[in-house]
Amino acid sequence: MAIDGFSTPGWLGLLAVIAALTAGYLWAQRQRRRHMLRFANLALLERVAPSRPGWPRHLPPTLLLVALILLTVAMAGPIALTRVPRNRATVLLVIDVSLSMRASDVQPTRLAAAQDAAARFVEDMPPTINLGLESFAGTATILVPPSTDRAPVVQQIRTLKLAESTGTGEALAAALNAIEAFNIQVPGTESGAPPARIVLMSDGKQNTGRDEYEVATEAGRQHISISTISFGTQYGIIDLGNQTYPVPVDDPSLTQVAHLSGGQFYPAQSSTQLHQVYDTLGQQIGYQTIEADTSKLWLALGTLTSLLAAAAALARSQRLPA
Repeated sequence: MAIDGFSTPGWLGLLAVIAALTAGYLWAQRQRRRHMLRFANLALLERVAPSRPGWPRHLPPTLLLVALILLTVAMAGPIALTRVPRNRATVLLVIDVSLSMRASDVQPTRLAAAQDAAARFVEDMPPTINLGLESFAGTATILVPPSTDRAPVVQQIRTLKLAESTGTGEALAAALNAIEAFNIQVPGTESGAPPARIVLMSDGKQNTGRDEYEVATEAGRQHISISTISFGTQYGIIDLGNQTYPVPVDDPSLTQVAHLSGGQFYPAQSSTQLHQVYDTLGQQIGYQTIEADTSKLWLALGTLTSLLAAAAALARSQRLPA
């Protein structure tokens, strides 16, 4: 656990105190031995007390020293980086259902593999995230508006149906409109509307509808980043009756969409890679790293160590460590 609440001078001061206490204890032990050698009859001492006290006599003061260190750190108000679920955010999951998703270069098909990965992504989202679902082919459909209820989203993912054409620009425009409509309904705060992101999973090049790059640029102006996932390989083929067609993935256009909006592009050529991409996005979207006060932990450890020091001293010599 990284501690950021202690400045360099603070650490140097703590080390100086530790060194001083350790040196003082060693000096006291040396003086005690000198005192015994000066005033004791060694021959008589060997007969009366043949066994000298061993290392256990150092345990109580050592524990007390550790307790002082822990309590000193607690008083300094240490902080540590902690990962916590986001309190508020809006995510729109956009899934391509064009006919090219029928390709079986990813088993059993691109669509089936995408449905499985997307459903797990939805189920793993923190309950504080408002998540919606959109499907698109030639046109876009908002299947579930942003909500904290995951069941309708998973149900709609399981029932996705294929359709003709690929209108990526139309899909992005519909997603922006859905986010805007949701923000109107949700009370904002002094910092404005909840942060929003679009997660677009597609496998083909746009062939209809408005320009995807213009819409992506508009998303960037609205500070809504688009995370694009290119799913499939360059060897996908679909059978349309009496003829087969190659359906390679289109990485360049999805890369450009992500870049224009301020988002990131993720390629996935297998079901395993797609799950990994969704896991990564889930960590980025659903959680944030904050600085948290950890002084209570150090205080508890210091108190517990102090009690152990007292117990060790009482067990050994029936008195508290001095």
